[in-house]
Amino acid sequence: MTTGPLGIAHLIAAPVLLPLLTAAVLIGMADRWRHAKVALSLLSMASSLALAVTLLRWVDTGAGPGALGVYLPGNWPVPFGIVLVLDRLSAMMLVLAACTGLAALLFSLARWHRASVHFHPLLQLQLVGLNGAFLTADLFNLFVFFEVLLAASYGLLLHGGGAPRVRAGLHYIAVNLLASLLFLIGVALLYGITGTLNMADIAQKLPHVPARDRGLLHAAAALLACAFLAKAALWPLNFWLPPAYAAASAPAAAMFAILTKVGVYAVLRLWTLCFPPTAGESALFGGPVLLWGGMATVAFGAIGMLASQQLGRLAGYSIITSSGTVVAAISLDEPVLTGGALFYLASSTLAAAALFLLVELVERARQIEVEPPLPDEFGPRMPMFHEMRRPDVNLDDEQVALIGRAIPGTVAVLGVAFLLCMLVIAGLPPLSGFVGKLAMLTALLETRFIQAAEGPVAAWLLFTLLVGSGLFAAIAFLRAFMAHFWANEGRTVPMLQLAELLPVLLLLAGCLALSAGAEGVLQYTRATAAELHAPARYVATVMGAQPVPSPARSVP
Repeated sequence: MTTGPLGIAHLIAAPVLLPLLTAAVLIGMADRWRHAKVALSLLSMASSLALAVTLLRWVDTGAGPGALGVYLPGNWPVPFGIVLVLDRLSAMMLVLAACTGLAALLFSLARWHRASVHFHPLLQLQLVGLNGAFLTADLFNLFVFFEVLLAASYGLLLHGGGAPRVRAGLHYIAVNLLASLLFLIGVALLYGITGTLNMADIAQKLPHVPARDRGLLHAAAALLACAFLAKAALWPLNFWLPPAYAAASAPAAAMFAILTKVGVYAVLRLWTLCFPPTAGESALFGGPVLLWGGMATVAFGAIGMLASQQLGRLAGYSIITSSGTVVAAISLDEPVLTGGALFYLASSTLAAAALFLLVELVERARQIEVEPPLPDEFGPRMPMFHEMRRPDVNLDDEQVALIGRAIPGTVAVLGVAFLLCMLVIAGLPPLSGFVGKLAMLTALLETRFIQAAEGPVAAWLLFTLLVGSGLFAAIAFLRAFMAHFWANEGRTVPMLQLAELLPVLLLLAGCLALSAGAEGVLQYTRATAAELHAPARYVATVMGAQPVPSPARSVP
């Protein structure tokens, strides 16, 4: 059952079912059917993106402003059965997950998908966990989808082998297993207090929790927050991220750019839903921790970027900075500020995914010395650009292809892409990162926290950190640009393949599209923030969903 047209009803479950069925088919296919596996995986990932865009358009315009879809897969009444909910926030996250997934898949076709027969199923299962986490409306299934995406991420992180990946992977697995344990304990405590795991039902019952159970309630919320914030890479729970993401293969690291945002999503969803200003004694519980923890994370990430000597670690610290920025911004409970943070989340995720893909291309000469390329037994490689050109087309006076050979053309392509990533991540004009940061800075200047006597210090400090982190990021990226592009005399220039360059350009095109349509996207994110900070409609819609009645049986 769903609220909304019948066609949309079943589409709400499709983002989970489509990659799940695809993974099941791919697992059963032998490795000799590699081309069929690639075609099926591409078709499924492209369909997931089209489906996510369709759902986003529906929540934005298809059924009027603020459309909300509720689907009961088992046809059980709320809060007893599984519930999937589609709103503006979940639709936006579905699109981001599909974009990064498609980019990672395209990039892997150059060579990485041949390093293991299970790469394609793992990537599809990763998408299952991500989409399920964004759509589910109860904590138990959120835990289930978290475990699905984490199990797939373990395989993707170790994909390709090598001692650095194994070492970083063990740390990554240990941290996430501990976070999952805290998650499970927090869920158990919360169920013991409220008697329900449905998020909307919890939000209804929290204001009526007896005073004697209030401390236990806050302890359960704190345990859940620790689990989510560890996955969101909030300081001091983020020591595992830079080495793990730097050691991962390029397509896996690109997919991990959205993986970290699942923790941010969970914090945003549950904190605004369960602890709004109307939650009585628990109103805005944990807000100061989110604010100061987020600001500490921004500072830590900015310093880490400045200190990074490797591009992979630089990209990892940029993920930490973006997570801290969003968490700190949402903690002030200002819809306008949250709207800017959501815009920044979308643009920084796309840019970070593109940056992780660029890291391998830029450092390919060093990687060849440290980690030999995949041998021929993995299968035939993708053709190079200079091998695909028409012989009768002259690209320069010497009739030598500019892409795919050790000449400045390759450096120019990578250099421009690297600079575009820098502009977005650092928040410099005129790209989408600047729009998101400008929206947050403007909201901070206008918010009551700047003008009120009780909280101007924190707001001004956040304002300073947003500006300072952008400056630190620009310095770090410019230094890396000079080292890898400006002073590259005598170095080996990597050869580009179509499957490697195309996803980078598509992700950066997404950032450019956000910049060009900034006004419309900001309207969407601000409407999303307004719904999040006023959750009464979400709660009423979910709790009001009714199962489809069974057909009446005829009595003989």
